[in-house]
Amino acid sequence: MATVTIYSSDYCPFCSQAKQLLAQKNIAFNEIRVDGQPKKRAEMTQKSGRRTVPQIWIGDTHVGGCDELFDLERNKTLDSLLAS
Repeated sequence: MATVTIYSSDYCPFCSQAKQLLAQKNIAFNEIRVDGQPKKRAEMTQKSGRRTVPQIWIGDTHVGGCDELFDLERNKTLDSLLAS
């Protein structure tokens, strides 16, 4: 099972939706909160090239945000990515 990492914010509804989808699939994930953490936010931005949360990685693959995660689920490719 691939390691899942999600950079998130406590007040972000898209972060909540992404975490809820992962929880429904019984997928454990490492959450890195960027609220009040400028170094963590800068780390996320440097790694992803994006400033918005959530930013999600499955293994070494940068999935993107909530919309991209749900697109993978709709396209039935999320499970295979998680299994790799």
